[in-house]
Amino acid sequence: MTKGSTTMLLDRIRLPFEDELRAERHRLIETLDGLSGDDFDAGTTLCSEWAPRDVLGHVIGLDYFLSSYLPYGPRINAANQNQADRARAVSRERLMQWARHWADNPSATSRVGAPILLGDLGVHHQDVVRGLGLTRRVPDRTATAIFREGLQLSLWLNRRVLRHRLEPTDGHRPVALPSAKNGPTVRGTREALGLWLCGRDAVTGELEFS
Repeated sequence: MTKGSTTMLLDRIRLPFEDELRAERHRLIETLDGLSGDDFDAGTTLCSEWAPRDVLGHVIGLDYFLSSYLPYGPRINAANQNQADRARAVSRERLMQWARHWADNPSATSRVGAPILLGDLGVHHQDVVRGLGLTRRVPDRTATAIFREGLQLSLWLNRRVLRHRLEPTDGHRPVALPSAKNGPTVRGTREALGLWLCGRDAVTGELEFS
């Protein structure tokens, strides 16, 4: 089967979490549309050294996975920064036009990877919301995706998942790997636990440790 025929086949079907991914992209755009110019260009987020426009450049860049990451090999952070730098080179109006197209037309790789990318997108949306002191209601499936993203990232990022029993307080079964059998328990919402596992220590005060 050729690349073109594979794409045509994907266009005919709805893949798991594809609708949720599109919806979360539009929710991020709604958040960004409500920001002042200063907050959009230079506001604080939970991503160190990134403003909201940089976060947007990164998540858009994930749609171009092969061209965004292959040239950088294992240097993932450099690839991520290149995505942010690319967004810095265009106006807010142009970047938001690009974002709306991105929200409506996810790439084939993003559609296939939607179960994973939904969590990454949810985390970065919260980076913007929380960094600017805003609030929003996180949809149920996005909250679960954020928690799962944290579980995955923590395995190589900070090992917290290996040392703690995790007990979501809003509708997910506890998670405890064998290595955490005798470790402390951490309780909180799926969203807060997921962000903490991803290394966003700003949420630590919302969690209960025992």
